[in-house]
Amino acid sequence: MPIYHKLGNIPPKRHTQFENPNGGLYYEQLFGTEGFHGHSSLLYEVHRPTQIKEILRSYSVEPKIAIGKNIKSLLLKGFELKPQDDFLESRKALLVNKDCTIGLAAPRKSLTEYFYKNADSDEMIFIHKGKGILRTMMGNIAFEYGDYLIIPRGMIYQIQFENEDNRLFYVESFTPFYTPKRYKNESGQHLEHSPFCERDFKLPTDLETHYEKGDFLIKIKKEGMMHEVVYAAHPFDVIGWDGYNFPYGFSIHNFEPITGRVHQPPPVHQTFETTNFVVCSFVPRLYDYHPKSIPAPYNHSNIDSDEVLYYVAGDFMSRNNIEQGHITLHPKGIPHGPAPGAMERSIGKTVTEELAVMVDTFHPLMVTEEAMGIDEGHYYKSWVE
Repeated sequence: MPIYHKLGNIPPKRHTQFENPNGGLYYEQLFGTEGFHGHSSLLYEVHRPTQIKEILRSYSVEPKIAIGKNIKSLLLKGFELKPQDDFLESRKALLVNKDCTIGLAAPRKSLTEYFYKNADSDEMIFIHKGKGILRTMMGNIAFEYGDYLIIPRGMIYQIQFENEDNRLFYVESFTPFYTPKRYKNESGQHLEHSPFCERDFKLPTDLETHYEKGDFLIKIKKEGMMHEVVYAAHPFDVIGWDGYNFPYGFSIHNFEPITGRVHQPPPVHQTFETTNFVVCSFVPRLYDYHPKSIPAPYNHSNIDSDEVLYYVAGDFMSRNNIEQGHITLHPKGIPHGPAPGAMERSIGKTVTEELAVMVDTFHPLMVTEEAMGIDEGHYYKSWVE
């Protein structure tokens, strides 16, 4: 996260003695990325964060690939994914490459009986349905429909839902999520032309500090394996922290669209970027206002990237027969554009109410068996007149 934040109590000078009023010292932990070079925070904990009592078991969670080298455009019916009680078991990887995993989840129950840490990937969780609290070792974030939750790798967390009807779209990234560089000045502050600013971010609050010792189960995902590890102290024992590496939220409803006289290309919708893919937000907006404008997007060749669109709400004017929760994949190598009739229908329209999330990857995506289970089957033929 490119802004400074702090919670709780911290000493006036880093790497110095910080006395615990109950005796002894608090334990300092650097929570950093890219060795000692990337964004980091300094955490101060009641107990040593290194106390592993037992490793119970390890098992594979590698997604099973159905199509390794794909050229077919797909339409996945996301709401056909069956809900499951357990948060992690409900997460289904659909599209994967060496940079990211894209998937859906429909958890019925809150994650409360164990803690979770993704040791490989930063996570972006988009809340399509549901409301609750993301509880982390660095504080809590209330979330609701339309929120992106950005959870740095290595973050220990639980997630609490208010009810059982929850639908999530998620992306796991092997490189950190950032807001686009072109939105920021040299010191990292968002510029006036940025479609959002620091005021729009949901920063962690309500730092929980637990003092309990005992047996605390943390499930740690690392290199395609899930490891069940028992820690000797409660993972949420941070008394205070400061820095630049922490979880945060951002509502898609706070993205201010950039419009023009003629159709604007997808980069105007960009919300996040990583080294190898970008995330865009399509939100309600005025259409192009040139007297001869065509609001529908023009046909374009996917030469350098695979395009994934997750449809959230509204009228998706460039497609036919699209519903909430659908995912389309347009693979590199195949041009795509408006469905037959969509270009003509768009002429004269002045506004769209669509809401969607797009992920463009610079390396091809493989299709999992879970994805094929909700595939519509004939989408790649939908441009034939």
